[in-house]
Amino acid sequence: MINKKYNEFLPSVQSAEDLVSQVDGLCGNIDLLKAGIENEVQRDLNVAVAEFTELKQQLERDTLVLSILKKLQEFDAAIKEYNAALLEKKYVAAAQQLEKARSSLKTLESRKGFELKILKALGTELTVQTQNMLYHLGEEWQKLAVWKLPPSKESSSLESVRHSELHLRTGGEEEIAGPPVASVLQAFAVLGELRTKLKIFGQLLLKYILKPLILYPSLQPVTEEQPDVFVLRFKFEEPDLDHSTPMEVFDKIKLIFEVLHKYLLNVPLEQAAEEEKECRVTLAELLGAMIWEELSDCLIQNCLVNSIPTNSSKLEQYIEVIKSTEEFEKALKNMQFLKGDTTDLLKYARNVNSHFANKKCQDVIVAARNLMTSEIHNTVKITPDSCVALPRLPDPEAGDQLKMQKPSKLLHNDTMNLENETKLSQHTFSLPACRISSSVEKLMELAYQTLLEATASTDQCCIQLFYSVRNIFQLFYDVVPTYHKENLQKLPQLAAIHHNNCMYIAHHLLTLGHQFRYRLTNILCDGAATFVDLVPGFRRLGMECFLAQMRVQKGEILERLSSARNFSNMDDEENYCAANKAIRQVLHQLKRLGKVWQDVLPVNVYCKAMGTLLNTALTEIVTRIAALEDISAEDADRLYSLCRTMVEEGPQVFTPLPEDDKNKKYQEEVPVYVQKWMTFKELMIILQANLQEIVDQWADGKGPLAAEFSAAEVKSLIRALFQNTERRAAALAKIK
Repeated sequence: MINKKYNEFLPSVQSAEDLVSQVDGLCGNIDLLKAGIENEVQRDLNVAVAEFTELKQQLERDTLVLSILKKLQEFDAAIKEYNAALLEKKYVAAAQQLEKARSSLKTLESRKGFELKILKALGTELTVQTQNMLYHLGEEWQKLAVWKLPPSKESSSLESVRHSELHLRTGGEEEIAGPPVASVLQAFAVLGELRTKLKIFGQLLLKYILKPLILYPSLQPVTEEQPDVFVLRFKFEEPDLDHSTPMEVFDKIKLIFEVLHKYLLNVPLEQAAEEEKECRVTLAELLGAMIWEELSDCLIQNCLVNSIPTNSSKLEQYIEVIKSTEEFEKALKNMQFLKGDTTDLLKYARNVNSHFANKKCQDVIVAARNLMTSEIHNTVKITPDSCVALPRLPDPEAGDQLKMQKPSKLLHNDTMNLENETKLSQHTFSLPACRISSSVEKLMELAYQTLLEATASTDQCCIQLFYSVRNIFQLFYDVVPTYHKENLQKLPQLAAIHHNNCMYIAHHLLTLGHQFRYRLTNILCDGAATFVDLVPGFRRLGMECFLAQMRVQKGEILERLSSARNFSNMDDEENYCAANKAIRQVLHQLKRLGKVWQDVLPVNVYCKAMGTLLNTALTEIVTRIAALEDISAEDADRLYSLCRTMVEEGPQVFTPLPEDDKNKKYQEEVPVYVQKWMTFKELMIILQANLQEIVDQWADGKGPLAAEFSAAEVKSLIRALFQNTERRAAALAKIK
């Protein structure tokens, strides 16, 4: 078994040993081959790579040099062709060759690490040639469009601009003597200078031709075609109106653009460089883009604004203006001055309702403010029978129903009359007769007319006009007291007129909203159309102003009475004269006020005001006399004389009406308006009465004297008037 296994294993061992010997041989051969490669082949390969790298670098240098030489050759060729074209006045070709030369130079300058001293010289040469080209083009441009402008520095005045002229070289035979218009303008476009030239031309066109035609209705454009030249100038015609109509202005402007389009700007830029994005844009479109915004603003502010109607009835006629604006823009688009989009000019014209409302509101506020800042003392008489300039408005629908429900009078039995025999006067709710400023009457008429205008307007316009009327009254509340502050403080008559003005406005504000409630837009008919909330403010404004004047007058009265030396020691002539002078000054002041307020204040207000001031004087006199500790018989007589002067002349200050015979009624009613009148008369009685008469006037606290004086005041007067006797003591005992 073992022999068998050995015999089978022995051949495998022998074959393995053979393989080992073969592998050893191969390893030896590999080592020999590797040593050969490392010693011989690697050395040859390194040499080859080094040679290849050197050849590659040399090729790159040669290629770069070749490209630079080629660009230099292109630059040189472009400059030569440019010079040739410039001599032949082929400006477009010359400009294109300059651009080629510029492109070649940019390529050369972009080569990093390869700088040539010649590049700086080439750049200088290119700049010189470009400026030379621009100079020639500028000379040609000045021949194409020649401006003859006024020498005056005030170039915006009518007298200056009317002498402005624009001469345009026309086509035809001039092409023999000089290049065509298109050639010059396209050459400018190639060099990138066209926008600069057009901008300058556009500003001159606006300043000396387009804007003057808009601003001055008397200027009319005149065209004159001469050999090789087309002349555009102005002529002066006396205008019919202060402002030209939009249609007239549009026709003038359109004529100018037609001339420019025909003789100057109908030039496409097709020959410009291919890189230009404006290759299909005409010069007219470029000019339009530069000046249209400023031109349209001028047309809006100085033409369309003036054409906005001031009355809603004229709004329908404004359709003609909108149509003419559309036709004007369409004509400019056909001449390629405008693009296809709707411009601000047409949007403004179409938005006429909003502009009408804005203009109307602005005009109303301006007119109102002018009235508020006018003189207050120019007055008109207002009576209950005065016819107020109110618009005729139809009665609300409910009015018919109310009339149907009016009860009929029962006539079948005289004793069964249920109708109330006592009726209110037709003037019960009327404003009492007084004087108001004529400007305030006009202001109220303006408010009514504006609201009437609102009833015939669109909803949005109606709302704007309604709130403009509210703004009028709010403006009055703020402006008048401030603007006329000094006069209202110093002049009693103006204070009274201002009081009446405020009451007059408040009186109308009570019903102003109700009168128009059924005629305004539905939004306002729901209760917003009211002015009642402004009424308390106006009443307060008028009262505060008048009360401030009353306080000033009271102060002056008290100041004059303070010089009466407390009415003491009247037996001293100097003291008596001082007191008499003070009384006379007070009466003079009251009479002066009575005159300046006469026929100005309502009678009831007049009487209350004069009564209050007279009461102030009487109260002060009573207080001063009652405070005296010693009054001699002579003092009492002189005090009585002074008081009699007040009683006799005091009622005469009540002259509310110009007719003297009508004033007697109010002079007799002085006790009604002067609270201390009876007190003053009782004081006079005390000054002349004996002790028994004073006791009788007191009548155990039930007499007329007790109604006006307290027991302490009467006792004080008795002690001052009478000596300390048993009779005085007895009288004092009865005063309690």
